[in-house]
Order: sequence, then structure tokens, then C-alpha cells
Amino acid sequence: MQPNDVKELLEARIDGCEFHIQGEGCNFQVIAVGDVFDGLGPVKRQQLIYSALSDEIASGALHAVSIKTYTPTQWQAAPENPRTE
Repeated sequence: MQPNDVKELLEARIDGCEFHIQGEGCNFQVIAVGDVFDGLGPVKRQQLIYSALSDEIASGALHAVSIKTYTPTQWQAAPENPRTE
């Protein structure tokens, strides 16, 4: 899989989020930004992303996925945000 493949999967399965994907093969880093994360704890945020990719993880198409999630407000100050560098 390519980063764009992962991004397209997530965009099709989770509404209202912006995704930034890095990686290659079956190992990816996912940054997800959206209001959907407002009020959710860290575990629930991770579960939302993992559940959207569960078929690909089960099939082995995705092996290692690291996830960071932010609300839009949190993203404004996030060190990973290219606009804050």
C-alpha cells in the first residue's frame, strides 16, 4: 500500500477528518484531525482509526500503524503541523 491508499480508505470511512499519512509497504504513521475527536479519550480516538482500518490490518495489507489524533484546535499547536514550523 501507499500513503495515498491509506488516506483514501480513511477518508471514505471517517467523515469530517483531515488525514496526513506517511510510510510505505505495510507500516504507516497516521495523523488524523477532526471535530469527531472532541470529547473522546486517547483510547477511543485510537479505536476509531483502528476500526476504520480493521479489514486491512486483518488481511496483513497493513501491519504497523502508529496514530496521532487531534481536534482542529489541538492541531493548531501540534508540533507535527507543518504550519507551526
